[in-house]
Amino acid sequence: MTDETHVPSRVFRPAKQDAESVKDISSSPQTEHPAYRLAFQDMDFLLREDLRPVRFQLELLKPQLLLDEANIASTFVFYGSARIPEPGKAVALRALADDDQSKRIAERLIAKSKYYDVARELARMTSNFPLDESGKKHFVVCSGGGPSIMEAANRGAADVGAESVGLNIVLPHEQAPNPYVTPGLSMQFHYFALRKMHFLLHARAVAVFPGGFGTFDEAFELLTLIQTGKVSPIPVLFYGKEFWSRVVNFEALCEEGVISPRDLNLFHFCEGAEEGWEIVQDFWRGKTPRTSGRA
Repeated sequence: MTDETHVPSRVFRPAKQDAESVKDISSSPQTEHPAYRLAFQDMDFLLREDLRPVRFQLELLKPQLLLDEANIASTFVFYGSARIPEPGKAVALRALADDDQSKRIAERLIAKSKYYDVARELARMTSNFPLDESGKKHFVVCSGGGPSIMEAANRGAADVGAESVGLNIVLPHEQAPNPYVTPGLSMQFHYFALRKMHFLLHARAVAVFPGGFGTFDEAFELLTLIQTGKVSPIPVLFYGKEFWSRVVNFEALCEEGVISPRDLNLFHFCEGAEEGWEIVQDFWRGKTPRTSGRA
């Protein structure tokens, strides 16, 4: 073969090219019928019940490709309530309260608003982690992409000019991404299961702030995966010992025999951003953590 020989990398027309070509096709009963549509352009076909396995694959693949293209090797995941306001807006809750119960709830939310600032500061710290020798990014902030604690995490990354990931979920009520998520890393999911999988595929640390059903679901699934050996141990930080000890009696679970005493070492109670970041760094340096879920 001579130097002038050129072997093409592909011989089939790209799908994108064919997708453009069909726009100019002549109209007829045959071409207008849904059966004639290209399968990958036929939304009615893609949304059929039979195609659920394909949709699973697409929802698993698309975020992975975006993270790979952004050179993201690992993430620092932030879980927490969508209802805890930032401190500057927290006092408005009290003004809106119109009965004693609402006032008590408002006071509790105001007390927890400090964790907005903690999450934001922790995100600043992790976002400054240097690139590895191959140029990959580590401990990239990843949140559910919504308001409150999730917003604080993405906002902290934006404070230091870093990228951050937002994994939103389609809900019956509108849920828009917070304005601090990097647009190219703002993703939307239909399946809760695949969203939770993407939270953990690259997670090398997880911070769990006070939250409700969603936060419980995400946090305790992670603890279960570590407990059962399906996931290797990673640092899991529970922020707000007073909150978590009030809503979950971890010691009682141990006393009742439904978890092992060693399971209390799967997570660490934290209050400050620096404290949490130190636990994460010590873990990956192979040092013994100073704190755990034990009272």
